[in-house]
Amino acid sequence: MPKTIIVGATSGIGCELARQLAQAGWTLGLTGRRLERLEALKTELPGSVFIQAMDVSQTSRAISALQQLIQTMGGMDLLIISAGISHRNASWEQANEIIKINVQGFAAIAHVGFSFFSEQGFGHLVGLSSISAIRGRGENIAYSASKAFVSNYLQGLRQKTARANKKIIITDILAGWINTPLIRRGGSKRFWVAPVDVAARQIITAIQKKKSRAYVTRRWKLIAWFLLLIPDWWHKRL
Repeated sequence: MPKTIIVGATSGIGCELARQLAQAGWTLGLTGRRLERLEALKTELPGSVFIQAMDVSQTSRAISALQQLIQTMGGMDLLIISAGISHRNASWEQANEIIKINVQGFAAIAHVGFSFFSEQGFGHLVGLSSISAIRGRGENIAYSASKAFVSNYLQGLRQKTARANKKIIITDILAGWINTPLIRRGGSKRFWVAPVDVAARQIITAIQKKKSRAYVTRRWKLIAWFLLLIPDWWHKRL
């Protein structure tokens, strides 16, 4: 059976991806900060499930934990990086936490995954970015900047893979609003909020099709086009 590791599996999209991939017969390696949630999730999932507590903001420990999990599982075919946080109108302390998790933590995990796949000769690395990566957002500056980092990092890995002629697939998931705790904590009304199971199915479809970039849900591609095309004076008034 194919093996995947999901970083950030204790809630939201990562948790739902674990449920759907387990039903599809994948061997799972699940990580997150809360060991008790990982243990509870393991008991509900069918098939072979490995768990590893991990805080990606502690990059050195996270790197060691991921390497240990890969070894315990006997390798991996797919790495999904779903860990991430957001704070609207963040204080510096909150913005710094976003940077530690969404930027430094993401880069550390992606580096380990890409290095492993390079040595193995194949693999699939998936990063969960956001529509917010396309243009900066005044209400969520650190978050939108962190997701721009994620998308550009993945693009760089994709180019590196192509130049080295390696059989490594890099998928950038640009997510719109999905009904997860991250969105619900925002408090304000949102449009086009997708159920988490629908979003997870579309992510899995993008993985199966080996897409370089996918918008989730798909209609958010319209918003992406809009954000890319409008002039700066218009964007500032949104």
